[in-house]
Amino acid sequence: MKSSELTWHWYVLHTRSRFETVVHDGLFKKAHDVFLPKVRVRSKRRDRKVMIDVPLFPGYVFVKSNLHPHHHIDIVKTVGAVRLIGNKQVPVAVPDETIDSLRIMVSRSSPIQTGTRFRKGDRVMVVNGPFTGIIGTFDRYRGMKRVIVHIDALGQFASVEVDEQDVEIIPAEGKQAFLPGNL
Repeated sequence: MKSSELTWHWYVLHTRSRFETVVHDGLFKKAHDVFLPKVRVRSKRRDRKVMIDVPLFPGYVFVKSNLHPHHHIDIVKTVGAVRLIGNKQVPVAVPDETIDSLRIMVSRSSPIQTGTRFRKGDRVMVVNGPFTGIIGTFDRYRGMKRVIVHIDALGQFASVEVDEQDVEIIPAEGKQAFLPGNL
């Protein structure tokens, strides 16, 4: 396939934890069209009461590419980049309308709600807090952004209540990769 035949689309690039800005800046310096949607939130540190900008989708940035091998390698070789999100054969493109909508959303000062939309029975892992490392099954929402996670042991179960933001879905083998916000 010739370079002139390749079309430009937006793709989701998975980054190392807390490397979204590093990847964004690295790709920008390499002259790639890149988008990192950020929202302003109150700092969670108890000793500070300041507003900070955080990624809308932690661990992800959007990059526009035609997937020419040279561009693809240049993108994934950026410091902090992990891989382009997609299925086993090829990265999956994000519609331009989605990127346009995200740009409008983050340009406004209104609060934006995000979430991973857990479903009962999803295999999850606690990634932050005192229960870090627990692998279990999502049971239900408990209000105030709290969730209940069941852990099976000896034919019985134990449950813990944790912050929703401290839990991530464990992708099932053979299923399509997770796209932030179900894009």
